[in-house]
Amino acid sequence: MLGPLLRGSLRSYPANGHTTFLPQIRKLVFEFCDKWPSSHHTRTFLTNHLEDVARANPHVEIVVKMRLNKEPIVRGFYLNGRDKVIALNRFEVTQIQQKVQLLLDSSGAKLKSFKRRPVESTTEATRGIWSGLHADRPRL
Repeated sequence: MLGPLLRGSLRSYPANGHTTFLPQIRKLVFEFCDKWPSSHHTRTFLTNHLEDVARANPHVEIVVKMRLNKEPIVRGFYLNGRDKVIALNRFEVTQIQQKVQLLLDSSGAKLKSFKRRPVESTTEATRGIWSGLHADRPRL
């Protein structure tokens, strides 16, 4: 017989799944210089398009910081504690929009290579596991 269900055991925890989606990004930080020519497109993006990005993503905190005599960057902070940094010095305004969208859609997880992935099996090989200790000694 099952015991009584306690109220604390009926608690639900937020998680990505069938009916819910939790965005993994929590903060975007734009850093740029007000005088350097490499920050020109970043300044244009910030004045013309940043408000639209903020309205479309109310769950993301957006911070704009001055970084004197440095190249412009955008940094994304994620719920798993990681961050991703993208330099914006050679990008046009549309390319900056694409990079910001990439940070918004990203999970923050470390990139994994799909090349040379080791084979993992849950079952034993058909011939068994070979060991040099169990093999017959060669005869000359």
